[in-house]
Amino acid sequence: MFVVASAFALILLATSARYGYHRDELYFLTAGRRLDWGYPDQPPLTPAIARVLSWIDPDSLPLLRLPAVVAATVVVLCAGWIAGELGGGRGAKALAAATVASAALVQGAGHLFGTTVFDLAAWSLICLLVLRMLRTGDVRWWSAIGLVVGLGLQNKVLLIVPVCALAVGLVSTGQRKLFATRYFAAAVGIAALLVAPYLWWQASNGWPQWALSRAIAAGSSGTSDSPIMFVLLQFGLFGPLLAPLWIYGLWRLWRTYRAFPVAYALLCVVFLLTGGKAYYLGGMYPVLLAAGVVGLTAWLRESRTRWAAVGSVVAVNAALSAVLFLPVLPVEAIPDSPTLAVNYDAGETIGWPRYVAQIAAAYPPGAAILTANYGEAGAIERYGAEYGLPTPHSGHNAYWWWGPPPDTATEVLVVGIDPARLTDLCTGVEPTGTLDNALNIDNDEQGAPLTLCHHPRRPWSQLWPTLRTLG
Repeated sequence: MFVVASAFALILLATSARYGYHRDELYFLTAGRRLDWGYPDQPPLTPAIARVLSWIDPDSLPLLRLPAVVAATVVVLCAGWIAGELGGGRGAKALAAATVASAALVQGAGHLFGTTVFDLAAWSLICLLVLRMLRTGDVRWWSAIGLVVGLGLQNKVLLIVPVCALAVGLVSTGQRKLFATRYFAAAVGIAALLVAPYLWWQASNGWPQWALSRAIAAGSSGTSDSPIMFVLLQFGLFGPLLAPLWIYGLWRLWRTYRAFPVAYALLCVVFLLTGGKAYYLGGMYPVLLAAGVVGLTAWLRESRTRWAAVGSVVAVNAALSAVLFLPVLPVEAIPDSPTLAVNYDAGETIGWPRYVAQIAAAYPPGAAILTANYGEAGAIERYGAEYGLPTPHSGHNAYWWWGPPPDTATEVLVVGIDPARLTDLCTGVEPTGTLDNALNIDNDEQGAPLTLCHHPRRPWSQLWPTLRTLG
């Protein structure tokens, strides 16, 4: 198990410097420079980690991604430990770790610094601790569960949904006595104490997280999914080759620890009805795969042929996942590969330095800069200093909270906003070009317009409410 986890971590480390920053990574860095108890789209933990890493070395992409590698490795290890809790031996632990390490979602999330991989790690730890509590009957594990839940909520508030689903699963499957203890009350208190500053920030700012959730459900995010795609992608998150294994694990858990199948079914319904993204359900699959592996190893026994066959399937799954979700292909080969059709995030890690150079070439001295989204603004903050570019402004998510261009700005270079919309903002609109990554890679910034906005019709502080976007 530890050999598998070590090899997995080394592969992620070896590929961490390829391509470039993801738009979300640029955003976390900028949020970290403006530390707060909360943001409209996330709690403060991930930006705070980015702040610390940026203080150590502001230019190191591998360093920024190191916590993601650690978190993804924790997910792999938890799969092995869960297999042990379910009665598996060394072979089952190693195979469970390998199946999770081969998964597209775990590899992709482990490559990028972001909330998803920390959410996967938190949920895997929670499943492990709950299983240990169920197996041993020791309710003192509630304290550790409360700590992990509280820290997980400081990373991503969405974690409360699977936590509640699992609680419903426990109650509905005859485990009510687990909650009739002071240790459960202590767990709730620990989690509430840890998440309280973020809730206070949200309450003080009108609960923008709710508005953001509605926007994502309506399809405002680049990774939003339709209900049909939500269902189909469940067979791809960990690789279609592993789907029979986690389905088998779901059946085995129904015979032993029914709370987990109940939680899985509840989450499917909740996320389908609320427009959730497919990967929101991803945290359930390590425990399902571990359960399937424990049953599978009983069939494998000492047969080297069977072990080799299963190992080959896992290896093929790992290779396919790596080609599509890790930066192993040359950048020039991406347009002719299926990578972008399968992995939206790959395109969002390419072209940022070139885009900023083009923005600098169009920038008139003394002007302000306004961008359509936080990726463009974050890239300017990361690469713009060498060109003398000012701190950009944007109406997107937390950037809107950080304020508009000064009212004295009579000329603004606008990035990514349709020039037709700018006629409502400025008396003069002058297109100056478009962004081009020169690689024919169709990402969100390719072809985005660059426009000079002359003489705003009203002060920017008055126009600012109309430019707020969440998603």
